[in-house]
Formats: sequence, C-alpha cells, structure tokens
Amino acid sequence: MPEPRNTKPDDAFDIDRIRKLIELMKEHELNEVDLRQSAQRICIRRGGQIPSMVAAPMAVPAPPASAAPSVTTSSPEDGPHIAIIRSPMVGTFYTKANPNAKNFVEVGSEVGHDTTVCIVEAMKVFNEIPAEVRGKIVAILAKNEETVDFGKPLFKVDTRG
Repeated sequence: MPEPRNTKPDDAFDIDRIRKLIELMKEHELNEVDLRQSAQRICIRRGGQIPSMVAAPMAVPAPPASAAPSVTTSSPEDGPHIAIIRSPMVGTFYTKANPNAKNFVEVGSEVGHDTTVCIVEAMKVFNEIPAEVRGKIVAILAKNEETVDFGKPLFKVDTRG
C-alpha cells in the first residue's frame, strides 16, 4: 500500500506538479525551468534524453560550466570593488512589482544579499531576484520590461563598505 503524500496543494515540491512541469518543458522544448515562491525554489533542467532536477529551499544549483554566475566582478576599468548582478534566466525584466509601485532599487540604493532588486518573468512566473551581494547600486543596466537573456548584466554594485 503506498504511503500517503504529505504535500499541500501549493507545495512546489509536489511530484504531480513536477511531472506537469517536465511535460510542459518537453511540449515547449524548454531546457530549464526555475521557479521561486517564498523560501522555496525548484529548478528543473533538461540535458540530452534525461531531465535532471535540483530542488531545495533556496538552494542555488551550480550553473552549467558554460554559464556565468549571477554575481560576478566587472571589467578592470570598473575596479575590483564593482560586482555585476546578472539575470539567472531568460525572461522579462521588471524594476517594480506592478506599474503603480516604486522601483525595487534605484541608483544609490543600499542592498544586502537578500534584497530584491528586480523581477524576471519567465513562463508567466514572476521570479524575485535577490542582490546576492552587499553594497550600493551604481548602475541599472537593463530597462523596465526589457527581454533579458541568461547571464545578461542587470546591475552594477559597489561593494566597498
């Protein structure tokens, strides 16, 4: 007799929900789905014939060898104290939660590792993007409602304390 599942209807880790996501990925020929809700995150990647899955509360999976990390240092002309926040996915970049809200950050805003700096919408899922670095925003490199690719620079952050 199978064990009863201890999942809630809104549980991101519900096996039926994961199976549906994988089927949607196959149907739409997607290689990756990365979803976040509150403190939960699920990232499903397809490679070759077998889909792989990483699922943990806010655990960040290691990026593929060819992918850039979400926060990197910038070019030598910017100096070693400038970090670049990059898009972790393909989607639409939003500077605010809704058209009537204030921007999450502006040039001059102080950010911490958990500060939400923007939203990237992918497949009708609005993913809040944390700074993952501490410092001051010195440049916003993407425009509101712009389509962004994986690894596109979004913000420059001065990490000098």
